[in-house]
Amino acid sequence: MSKPTQHKNKANAGPKTTASAGMQPRRTAVYLLDQILGEGRMLSELIGSGALDRLDPAERARAQRLTTDTLRGLERADRVLQKHLQKSPPLTVHNVLRLGTVELCQGGAAHGVVNDAVEIMARGKRTKAMKGLVNAVLRKVAANGAETWDALRVPRLPKWLRSPLVNAYGTEAMITMEAAHFAGAPLDLSAKGDAAQLAELVNGTLLPNGSVRLLDAGQVSTLPGFETGDWWVQDAAAAIPVQVLNPQSGDSVLDLCAAPGGKTMQIAASGAKVTAVDDNPARMERVRENLARTGLKAEVVVGDVMAQSGQWDAILLDAPCSATGTLRRHPDLPFAKDGSEFGELIELQSAMLDHALGLLKPGGRLVFCTCSLLPDEGEVQVEEVLERHKDISVDREALMIGGIDAAWITEEGGLRLRPDYWTELGGMDGFYVACLRKAV
Repeated sequence: MSKPTQHKNKANAGPKTTASAGMQPRRTAVYLLDQILGEGRMLSELIGSGALDRLDPAERARAQRLTTDTLRGLERADRVLQKHLQKSPPLTVHNVLRLGTVELCQGGAAHGVVNDAVEIMARGKRTKAMKGLVNAVLRKVAANGAETWDALRVPRLPKWLRSPLVNAYGTEAMITMEAAHFAGAPLDLSAKGDAAQLAELVNGTLLPNGSVRLLDAGQVSTLPGFETGDWWVQDAAAAIPVQVLNPQSGDSVLDLCAAPGGKTMQIAASGAKVTAVDDNPARMERVRENLARTGLKAEVVVGDVMAQSGQWDAILLDAPCSATGTLRRHPDLPFAKDGSEFGELIELQSAMLDHALGLLKPGGRLVFCTCSLLPDEGEVQVEEVLERHKDISVDREALMIGGIDAAWITEEGGLRLRPDYWTELGGMDGFYVACLRKAV
């Protein structure tokens, strides 16, 4: 996917300002948008490299929300701006306009939004000459943009991603998934103990699979039970693979590609002896921190999945994938990627599956999962692995856990989860899950 040329942006540099409560988060959001749309960088990568470190917790949360809201509404923002611009402005200017348009059309106060946008322009050597344009355009948007916004279609995914998904699920399903992406994702929690008690503690909703959902969570670290380690953040769909694995107390369980550790903690909470493996030291440090906070125990190994050995009662392989099922919470992905790496990922998944199956004890079970909507990273992988390994079979019964519709079980015996499922409850991430058993 071609990306516009972008000079290095310094929107989050310089001394913090007290010009308005929203200035610093807005400046940072513009910087993040420049990096994602101009340089093809992922938001998680930017945060990991310190883009938000100088902000206080409330500012960090707001900068992230402004960024993700703008990315979700980018198509609408550009359509609203179209009639006010004779040509596309430089990327940073365009992103200030996009950010301001999304805020204004979603009910933001015109005075603060417009003034901060103009101030951001004024602070940049390359952009200060365009502060008048930004002021004029955003004042027009403030006057009538909301009406236009509400009449526009739900933003569509880029063609490179939309086309294969339409081929897999049809146009109607694609439209409902895009609506789920545009709506964003609530916050889901997995409980270390009693999920019903946790739902009451945090004033959340107990989902059919036992996850707890909060529609307006606020700052995560201030929620009841965070400091005492009673729960961890984990989308409901991401909790399902371990529920399918159904680890038992005393089982030896290998958790491959374990970071950031939500599934590791689920396994540890069952009483199983879990070894968590991932090759990313920084992400595995986060696993250790989460285990320490929750008081759960696991052996943490920083290493190559393909170098692991031994024989295990159960294995969870959450394989590296396109992450196309997580667009509700990661709207940067369609803009930062172009699908060119999918072929390598599919080959890696296949190799990891073969290796992991060799580590299973006779009669053991392996759950293969990917947070992907692409059948090549799910259904097709299982079809092909069953052809390669005649001693392996699928366990359909393992998929029948709380909240699962039998219609979600696919022809080859896996479970296809989509963002437009559980719509009345707020949806779920897209996932593929299959339970494979080795013959005795």
